Amino acid sequence: MIKYSVIVPVYNRPDELKELLESLTKQTFKNFEVIVVEDGSTLKSEDITDEYKENLDIKYFFKTNSGPGQSRNYGSERATGDYHVFFDSDCIIPEKYFEIVNNRLPESWVDAYGGPDMAHPDFSAIQKSINYSMTSFFTTGGIRGGMKDEKKFHPRSFNMGFTKKVFEKTKGFSKMRFGEDVDMSLRIIENGFSTSLIRDAAVYHKRRVDFKKFFKQVFNSGIARINLYKRHPQSLKLVHLMPSAFLVGAGMSILFSLVNIYFLTPIGLFIIIIFLDSFRLNKSVKVAGLSIISSFIQLIAYGLGFIKSFVKRIILRQDEFHAYKKNFYK
Repeated sequence: MIKYSVIVPVYNRPDELKELLESLTKQTFKNFEVIVVEDGSTLKSEDITDEYKENLDIKYFFKTNSGPGQSRNYGSERATGDYHVFFDSDCIIPEKYFEIVNNRLPESWVDAYGGPDMAHPDFSAIQKSINYSMTSFFTTGGIRGGMKDEKKFHPRSFNMGFTKKVFEKTKGFSKMRFGEDVDMSLRIIENGFSTSLIRDAAVYHKRRVDFKKFFKQVFNSGIARINLYKRHPQSLKLVHLMPSAFLVGAGMSILFSLVNIYFLTPIGLFIIIIFLDSFRLNKSVKVAGLSIISSFIQLIAYGLGFIKSFVKRIILRQDEFHAYKKNFYK
């Protein structure tokens, strides 16, 4: 029987951690431990973890702030399980998650896996719209769980698992502040390990709770893509250029519309497509309307970050960087 070690880095999110831990108590498969790594928070979660000691095999550690990747490594170093599973603290885990994973791995073994994310029915309209823009084919090309070839999937840290052997050989996550999970997935593959998407092993992922924080997150994701390219040149794909192309194309459409209003037609068609697709999935006019805003934010922020990083890292040959160091969480 596989024993799993659930590793959760947390930074100033005790309320969200409580929801995650509550969902873990309801798992139909129970052979796992939980390791909570507090990454230098001022709002500590130790009291929250203490509440679940009777229902979960749970350990709590506090360390100085070093970012999520190093906190995951800290947890892996103290894990006793055969398979290390990582969730973000803003996730809620469906009750059959580990049952699904544990049924899949023995019959189709892989060294590392990932699963998609989705919006919980109780999420706010903004959260549902952000979830749409981060998972829709029209904004991300389906690279976050919608792809047909499961073996080409790069697991993301909000829902990711790999064996103890993988951790020992790769030495875990790098010190990248953003994109560290994709970097980890690429290094797993480069070290000869197998990866796969387990499509049914989805989690509910809250993400950022407002558009301002969402912009900062996605802007850094655009920056991270070039940082990843510098580390792994083969990792850059055509789909990663789409937000920048959208940004340039939208700008040109707006500029040319000053001469002829019909140049706004592509933007209008995109708005209609997003609205109809989101309404089809969410059955809500409000969420569909907000999905237009979140989709524009997602594409514009990622495109701006990508272009800024391209200029600084490729043209000016500067060192790896990220944005909003002092106010990312504000």
